[in-house]
Amino acid sequence: MTWYKGNLHTHTTESDGDADPEFVTNWFKEHSYDFLVLSDHNHRTLLDHRDDDGPLMIPGEEVSARIFDGTVPIHINGIGINRVVEPIALDTIVDTIQANVDAIRQADGISSINHPNYGWAFDHNELIQINGASLLEVYNGAPFVNNDGGAEKYSTEEIWDGVLSKGKVIFGVATDDSHHYYDFAQDKHNPGRGWVVVDAENLTQESIIYGLRNGLFYSSTGVELDSVGGDSQQLRIVISQQRDTLYRTVVSGQNGEILAEVDGPEVNYQLKGNEVYVRATVFSSNGRKAWTQPVFLPRDN
Repeated sequence: MTWYKGNLHTHTTESDGDADPEFVTNWFKEHSYDFLVLSDHNHRTLLDHRDDDGPLMIPGEEVSARIFDGTVPIHINGIGINRVVEPIALDTIVDTIQANVDAIRQADGISSINHPNYGWAFDHNELIQINGASLLEVYNGAPFVNNDGGAEKYSTEEIWDGVLSKGKVIFGVATDDSHHYYDFAQDKHNPGRGWVVVDAENLTQESIIYGLRNGLFYSSTGVELDSVGGDSQQLRIVISQQRDTLYRTVVSGQNGEILAEVDGPEVNYQLKGNEVYVRATVFSSNGRKAWTQPVFLPRDN
């Protein structure tokens, strides 16, 4: 198995990005991405050609609906879809998310629930009612998406833990949500801020989708992992040491409870057996992070 780096949330001039698909694809090629999803709003952007050494192009779309007189945005990425998915807007948040997840599955894609705190649209109380979604954005690199939450508002990690704590499996992804490729600034939607690294047998759409669907990946804003392994007995992580960077890993479980904090580039957490799930967040001294996927313990019926 090999690690493959990719971005799952990317826009071009086919929707509201400021660069054409060829330019966008070339940016990710020049920055050593192995695969890329062009996820224009309600549009399946396909390139007529690409270089043989360019990133693997996985078809995608950001299925974008608004409800409640347009005040609540519901955005869900369809990854690996075989056709355009028309957005569905219904009377409730739960019904709208579920209908669009179902439509993406009918188009042979997997669903990624995007930026739940954009417009403070929804949280885990709605998401625990959804069936069939594979991924949830735990980090979105765009400005104004409120990743960290706020007063009486959950952070995206708290939303993720809220879903996991109910025993519902969903995997956390980091993305760019890139729109701006010429002007780089904090208030711009720039590329290179968040990505996933998939452990796959080979660089094909089938293998990458399999890895995403089954949580065989980690998500990052700059921390690199050499290896991740977990089972019912232990969680093992080896961090790739970058210069004199210091690392602290927080191992957490149900309802975000901190189970352990480990300094250094290696983590070996021994499970106690009473955890519902275990996951890890790696913090670096330069402000970058990485997230591993949850390991669920088998439960007695």
